Amino acid sequence: MTLDSLAAAIDRAPSQVSMIENGNREPRLSMLRTIATALGTTVDDLLKPEAPSARAALEIAVERAQRGPVFTALGLAKIRVSRATSDETLQTILTLHHEIERLHRERAATPEEARRANAQLRATMRARDNYFPELEEQALELLTAVGHSGGPVSHQVVADMATHLGYSLHYVGDLPHSTRSVTDKRNGRIYLPTAQSASRDSRTPILQAFASLLCGHDEPGNYADFLRQRVETNYLTAAILLPEKDTVRLLTEAKNLRRISMEDLRDAFSVSYETAAHRFTNLATARLGIPVHFMKVHESGTIIKAYENDSVRFPSDALGAVEGTTVCRSWTARTVFDVPDRFSPWYQYTDTPSGTFWCTSRIEKAKEGEYSVSVGVPFEHVKWFRGRETTNRAVSRCPDESCCRRAPDDLATRWAGQSWPAARTPTSLLAALPTGTFPGVDQTEVYQFLETHSPTH
Repeated sequence: MTLDSLAAAIDRAPSQVSMIENGNREPRLSMLRTIATALGTTVDDLLKPEAPSARAALEIAVERAQRGPVFTALGLAKIRVSRATSDETLQTILTLHHEIERLHRERAATPEEARRANAQLRATMRARDNYFPELEEQALELLTAVGHSGGPVSHQVVADMATHLGYSLHYVGDLPHSTRSVTDKRNGRIYLPTAQSASRDSRTPILQAFASLLCGHDEPGNYADFLRQRVETNYLTAAILLPEKDTVRLLTEAKNLRRISMEDLRDAFSVSYETAAHRFTNLATARLGIPVHFMKVHESGTIIKAYENDSVRFPSDALGAVEGTTVCRSWTARTVFDVPDRFSPWYQYTDTPSGTFWCTSRIEKAKEGEYSVSVGVPFEHVKWFRGRETTNRAVSRCPDESCCRRAPDDLATRWAGQSWPAARTPTSLLAALPTGTFPGVDQTEVYQFLETHSPTH
């Protein structure tokens, strides 16, 4: 029915019907009844949010797209959709519209957006006590499929997992510099570097490569997707390296003996201290009933990773983000850098405005410098841990600036206006937030690499 014929049927001017059709005027209920009668339908059908058919859904989506900011910004003329316009044409218009929208979102991504997404993700993790049973189940299924019967997961077992999933491992010397691995899903190949980093577990990049496949990850549409996928990948990787059943058994025995230790967990499964601490954080609350916090802090005092469900008060910015802020100088994660003995774990009690916490911490090295990995619990739960008898103690008044963020009055009086330090500015300070489907990855370089190494090339 044309606009003119509908207007005649309901005794209204075509211009009035057009305004109703385009959403510029909201009709009264009596008018809706008149329109429904003229169209041979009901008011209920007119008010349904679902489109009456797949074709109608396409037409509605194209109409909404043409009213949106993308068409307006590009100055595109409106396309009149008629019966002669094919479904394929409408779908093409929509696909192009969605891609332009995605590029605009990517271009508009800011550090604030990423930090806000990270804060929301931490809130989700806290609500789940950092425990993901669905990922634990996936890890168990894969370990069972390759016949793992307990103990550390060897490199051979990891290779068997890749084979079980239909992938072969290929070590190359020209892996794109911005990647740890590259997966060729078309040919079932995982490419890894021939030169392994001394600070990284050689099993981890393999597990991370197929963990994304097991999690069913699509290409991330935004930073929130990217961060969530990274958390899920790291979680599943740790759940494979430290199987839940064996890990919980070891930790339960240690709890009964009151000697839980990150070092013992690390040694039992042949993983890094950071992986052991991370895995303990996954299981501590859900399986052992222990609230906990975890921190990874750069030697500059900047928080790289953090998680808590024990009411410890991390520093945060106005967006609620913790990563990138500076931790108190009195916290274990900072004082450990001043300890001369780097071979023994460092234990410390810290009195804070939100309570007393006990932490264990170690220093690890990376190409970016040294960083500390710390696990802590409230005072009432320290009874389960080795190192609880430590006499090391500190007091933190943060976020009170007089604690460590503001110089003491006598020093400030003596040196204010008399110093001019040359800051060692981080290279990332003024850099734009990495863009791309996988932030920080040179997609062209990856495609060229795959083209070179493809067995069908």
